Amino acid sequence: MTKRSNDFVDEARRTIPEASTEQTKEMLDRGEVDLLIDVREPGEWEAGHIPGAIHAPRGMLEWYADPTYANHKPELTASTDARIVLHCAAGGRSLLAAKTLQEMGYTNVSSMKGGYNEWVAAGLPTEK
Repeated sequence: MTKRSNDFVDEARRTIPEASTEQTKEMLDRGEVDLLIDVREPGEWEAGHIPGAIHAPRGMLEWYADPTYANHKPELTASTDARIVLHCAAGGRSLLAAKTLQEMGYTNVSSMKGGYNEWVAAGLPTEK
């Protein structure tokens, strides 16, 4: 059977915890998130992003998370036990990205349900 994009997202959803935008904001405020990772494309990031997030586009995530890659992101490779929340625009790419990190040995990853779009709709802070 041929898999469709939603099949991959549904599969990821079965193993990756999701937090709402409100829950994510509360966790950030309480210091319960070590890394907030924005996996959107560069143009999306440049148009606006959540303060304190690091940018690791979905297409580069595996390399940025691999400490043997010369241009890895040290903040991402510092600990595979870090409390990481990933987000994209709506939640699909971040679920896939979180599943990838889980497969790379990261033990505490989750995805922000609704993504940046819901964050903005809720009136939560952004920056450029």
